[in-house]
Amino acid sequence: MCGREVSVVGLGTWQLGADWGDVEEKDALAVLDAAVESGVTFFDTADVYGDGRSETLIGRYLRDRPDAGIFVATKMGRRMEQIPENYVLENFRAWTDRSRKNLGVDTLDLVQLHCPPTPVYSSGEVFDALDTLVEEQRIAAYGVSVETCAEALTALTRPGTASIQIIFNAFRLKPLEEVLPRAAAQGVGIIARVPLASGLLSGRYTRETVFAADDHRTYNRHGEAFDQGETFSGVDFATGVEAAGEFSALAPEGATPAQTALRWIIQQPGVTTVIPGARNPAQARANAEAAALPALPAETLTAITELYDRSFRAQVHPRW
Repeated sequence: MCGREVSVVGLGTWQLGADWGDVEEKDALAVLDAAVESGVTFFDTADVYGDGRSETLIGRYLRDRPDAGIFVATKMGRRMEQIPENYVLENFRAWTDRSRKNLGVDTLDLVQLHCPPTPVYSSGEVFDALDTLVEEQRIAAYGVSVETCAEALTALTRPGTASIQIIFNAFRLKPLEEVLPRAAAQGVGIIARVPLASGLLSGRYTRETVFAADDHRTYNRHGEAFDQGETFSGVDFATGVEAAGEFSALAPEGATPAQTALRWIIQQPGVTTVIPGARNPAQARANAEAAALPALPAETLTAITELYDRSFRAQVHPRW
């Protein structure tokens, strides 16, 4: 990633900002430590996760473990009204200065535009401003976090784009068609987010499962707060639970459904790293173990594709 080796299983830290329910600071640091001890070297965060709490916790961890070799990807752009006019160099400098302070670094490893309005991806001025941040050594590289494949393909026309972060999992296959092949051909990293479809692919939920009121799986189920695709990959919960039961039956002996879902992503050509979240050290360790699992056999891959075609293609493929 950006000239540095990173672990194929990274760690998403949205949940450490307390946007999935409350997480104590000591518990958050324990998750980071468990991930690193399990071989994880890639942390993904954002300036709005807990209004900077996630970045600050990672910054504290980096100070305590300066030898850990962690690559930190953060995001910017959602601290102001979501209009293209706010994506300007002055704001970029202010946002990255805040992230540098939170993380305790002079130069940010990677800054990603955080799912901005679609017209932003077509703005030459925006990418010129990002190039300026690199020249000023505020950031080492930049990428984009997108909602749709169309947005990813637009960003890939910009020569400075180092990475594409996109929702990609067994319930969201569209990136396989064009985004992953084109990114691979251009040497652009792919960061796969929402890899477990907000936990659906763990196979632990039933139709009766209730999430906390401050958990986005409650308050954004229909896109009330942000893009619906960020929650359960945009699939309706009941259909997702039923399909997750079928997916769980495909897990090989010795692997959990969640590890199987991560293994599926890892072996897709073009994927650089996958960033599952973890609320406790055990989850962080189990996620990292997916990197060492044997590749899934062809018949399992076929069954996953058939499950998607049957359950989700009509619902999610045209939208994202």
